[in-house]
Formats: sequence, C-alpha cells, structure tokens
Amino acid sequence: MLKDGKLWIGLSKGDGAKRVSLLPGMANRHGLIAGATGTGKTITLKVMAEAFSDLGVPVFMADVKGDLASMCQPGAMTEDMARRIEKFGLEGFELRPYPTCIWDVLGEQGHPLRTTVSDMGPVLLSSLLELNETQSGILSIIFKIADDEGLLLIDIKDLRLMIEHVGENARDYTLRYGNITKQSLGAITRSLTALEQQGGNQFFGEPALDIRDWMRTDYQGKGYINVLHAVQLIQSPKLYATFLLWLMSELFEELPEVGDGDRPRMIFFFDEAHLLFSTSSKGLLQKIEQVVKLIRSKGVGIYFVTQSPSDVPDEVLGQLGNRVQHALRAYTPADQKRVKVAAQTFRANPAFSTEEVITALGTGEALISFLDEEGKPSIVEECKVLPPQSRMGTIDMGERDACLFQDGLGAKYDVSFDRESAFEILSERFEEAERLRAQAEEEARLMKEEKERAKEELARAREEERARREAERIADRERREREREERELQRARAQEERERQKKLADLNRIKNTAINTITRDVTRSLLRGIMGTFKK
Repeated sequence: MLKDGKLWIGLSKGDGAKRVSLLPGMANRHGLIAGATGTGKTITLKVMAEAFSDLGVPVFMADVKGDLASMCQPGAMTEDMARRIEKFGLEGFELRPYPTCIWDVLGEQGHPLRTTVSDMGPVLLSSLLELNETQSGILSIIFKIADDEGLLLIDIKDLRLMIEHVGENARDYTLRYGNITKQSLGAITRSLTALEQQGGNQFFGEPALDIRDWMRTDYQGKGYINVLHAVQLIQSPKLYATFLLWLMSELFEELPEVGDGDRPRMIFFFDEAHLLFSTSSKGLLQKIEQVVKLIRSKGVGIYFVTQSPSDVPDEVLGQLGNRVQHALRAYTPADQKRVKVAAQTFRANPAFSTEEVITALGTGEALISFLDEEGKPSIVEECKVLPPQSRMGTIDMGERDACLFQDGLGAKYDVSFDRESAFEILSERFEEAERLRAQAEEEARLMKEEKERAKEELARAREEERARREAERIADRERREREREERELQRARAQEERERQKKLADLNRIKNTAINTITRDVTRSLLRGIMGTFKK
C-alpha cells in the first residue's frame, strides 16, 4: 500500500507500533523474501507488488502456484479482512484489482512468452542443456558461425539444422574456428531433444518478447503487474530457472543506464530462487552475481523469494539490502543452523532476540529490515504484513480471458509466425545441394550407362570381329581344306593318270612285244617259207 510516498508493507508489533515502509529510492537495491512454506510469503509478495504498481512501477513475478493472476480481481471483504483493516488502521484501504498482464511460456494460460535462440545466447543455452565445457565451447562456435554467415537462430529447428550443417562441414570450419567433434555435436542434439520434451520448443520462436511491453502503466498511472503462469514450467526446474535468468539478463542488456532515481523503473520478483542457484554452474553463478550488481544502475530491483537466506550464495546475498523474513522451522540441527544464519543477516533490535523470533512468527508475520535514506539497513522489526487489496486465490478461465483481452497485447503476441531464418536458408542450401547431388548422380548414371553401352558396343564389336575372324579362319581352313583336297584329288588323278599311262605303256610294251614277237615269228615263218621255196 502506498502511504506518504512510501511503500507501506507492515506494522511493527508491541508498544508504539509504527509503519514499516520501503523507500522508493532504495527499492532498486534489491531484496529477499524468505520463509518456510505456508508462512505468508505470497501475501508479502502481493502487498509489495501492489505498492509498486500504485507507485507507477511495473512488476514482474512468476506464479508457480497459480494464485498470483488473481491480482486482476478485487479482494473479498470478509470478517477477517474487516478486522485486519481495522487493526492496521488502514485509512483509504480499498479492495480493488490491479492492471495485470498474464504470460505463459506454453501459451495456454496467458500470452505466449517467447524468445529466440540467438537472444538466449550460448552461455544460458549451454546451462539449460546442461552441457560440459567442451560442448559449451562448440555451441559457442555454432553461434559464431551462424553470426558470420548471417543465419538467424530463432527456434530449435534452426539450431538443429545449424548443428547438422556444421557437422557436415566440420573439416572446413575446424581450420577457422577450432576443433569440432561429431561426438559433441551429437551430445548437443540429444540435449535439445530432452529440452523439447520439456516444452522448450514452445519457448523459442517469434514474436519474441519486447521488454518495453513490460514497462507500461495503465490510464491511472499504475504500473502493470506482469504475471508469468509457471505452474507447468516449474515442473522443469532447469528450464524455469534459466528462463527467469534470461529475463533478468534481457532487462540488463536492453534498458539504458539511469542510475539511482527517486523510484525504480521495474521490480523483478524471482520466486523459488533456490532453483536458480542450485542448478547453475560456477560460471553462470558469476554471471548472476554480475547482473545483480550492475542491473541496479538500470533502475531494476530484483527480489529473490525462497525459503531460507542460505539458499542464496553469499556473493548475491550481500547485494540484497531489503529483507523480509517469515518464519523458519528449527526441527533439526541443520534447521537451527539456518535460523542462526538468517538471524545474523539482520541488524539486531535490542528489544528482542532475532533468532528466537524467527521460529515463533505466525502466518502473515515477518521480520523486516529495509534500507534507510542513507542506504543503511534499518534495525529489524517484528511486523504484521498488511493484507493485499486484490483477490487471494485463483481466477477462472472467464476472468483470465477478460484480463488477457484488456491488456491489449493479444494482437501482438498470441499469433506466432516463422520468418526466414537458418532453417529456411539451410534447407534451401540442402535442397540445392541435394538437387546438385541428384543431378550429379543422374549425370554419373547416364555416363555410366553410356560407358556400359560403349562397353557393350565394344564387346559386341569385339565379338563381331572375333566372329568375323573365326568365320574367316573357318572359311580359310575350309578353303585350305578344299585346296588340300583338290591337291590330293589332283595328285590322285595324276597318280591315276600315271598309273593309267604306266598301264598303257605296259600294255603298249606288251602289245609291241607281242607284235614284235608275232612279227618276228611271222617274218621268220615267211622267211623260212621263202627260203624253202628258194631251196627247192
């Protein structure tokens, strides 16, 4: 509740009760709201958010239980509420709604809250994917390659295809950017698959969050309360913590330096803060510490909400000047140690023992110490926290839809789009490469077929030549055979002729011999006859 220009949060107990208020000029010095479950942290959170809204300061808070969106509705006047109003002496207290804008990473219970892979950056994404040092280095190389080649990494499919692209060209990129192993690329891809199963693919996309849409006030000048519906998101603690850390980093990077003003530009409540510190690496914790230290100059106050101050590292805890400590339980020695540590973080009040009071606080009661005008912690006070003016509890879908309609951001964020990015560009490259590969394969196939045809033609020509030569050889052999047969026939004929001639010669000789013999005999006979005649 805003009172006399201060954020009135509680009323001190005991004699001489006084208001305990947070000075607007010290609100960007960060703070802590701690306490066991059921001790009233949500009430304090709502009262502070309402007061900041009244001051005209926008607020962001994560709704992990589903009961913060009800700030868009007025509270109910019950007997208990009436008694509390009278007890606190809340003059001008009015049960009323606050300008509320509801967001949801999954886009189911609020406006979709998205960012791009490039905006998330390799450091936070490596933490989200739980990569080791080597894999984180390669992821940074992938981002550098994408930047150098003008490839936008908007959603997970862009990053997946970029990993594939880098893997296929790892040999070329290694010479320019460093060693890139297929094993590390495979590990990154597996982590992306796990992230998608947690709903991470719905977180990356466009339209991405414009942080200026958080820096709004309504027509009455009240700051908008931006509520992130995180009931499902909190089921993935790593995603939840990294996402909220990204939001803090986005505020730090986008907002200009303003220094210390009369009031903060924005207040950021980080509920379940232990998830952030328990899941972060040493390097990431250093980044968190840096953001917490430097974001104050941007006019942003960060308030961590957790169960115990021991959940927050000392380096960060030392930056939290405004403290609200609800009850802690001391059932075990470890619990007692945490109580002692929590008590030591306050500036002691001589009226009571801080350590003893912490365990005796009732619901809605707290130990409060805010920074004074000089930036020094005030003496801790045991207080009763004021009641919220907005509704406690949940809202139905009709009330939620009405709230989403009234904030005027639905036209900008409710419909996603997918512009040309790494996926489309690399897909075209891959398609072109596939087309060229298919063309080369077709040319190779045609060349192979041509070679096969040429080979077949050559084989056929060789076969024809072989057949021709075989035919010529056979013909030549047959010719020679015929010539041989002809020669043999001629020789046979010649032999027959010779034998015939010989026979004829023999016959002639015999004939001549016979004729000669006959002739001689005839002659002899004739001569004898003649001679005989003569003799007579």
